[in-house]
Amino acid sequence: MIRCFYLGACSSLIALIFLCLAWELRLAPVVPGGTWLALKCLPLLAPLFGILNGRRYTYQWASMLILLYLAEGIVRATTEGGTGQVLAIAEICLALIFFCSCVGYARLTRPTAR
Repeated sequence: MIRCFYLGACSSLIALIFLCLAWELRLAPVVPGGTWLALKCLPLLAPLFGILNGRRYTYQWASMLILLYLAEGIVRATTEGGTGQVLAIAEICLALIFFCSCVGYARLTRPTAR
């Protein structure tokens, strides 16, 4: 079960990084040609190595960080149309998968659970 949460967190985080980059640089940028909004993927790089190495503390704080991306996805899904809305819904799904995986992993790896 721990392995499922680990794989879910790793894959959804990497997918979210690529989604943010593709969204703002190519698929549906706010300004044609890409924008500085692509830099929103930089905070997602901070927990990447901790998540890949299975560090429990990283899973704990990254679960709070991802809520910003969930909120952004909700806002953009309700305000944009077309491709932007579809990408926002994908961001919501990936953020939820990551959040649930982080919480599950942190819960199963706590010292009292062993």
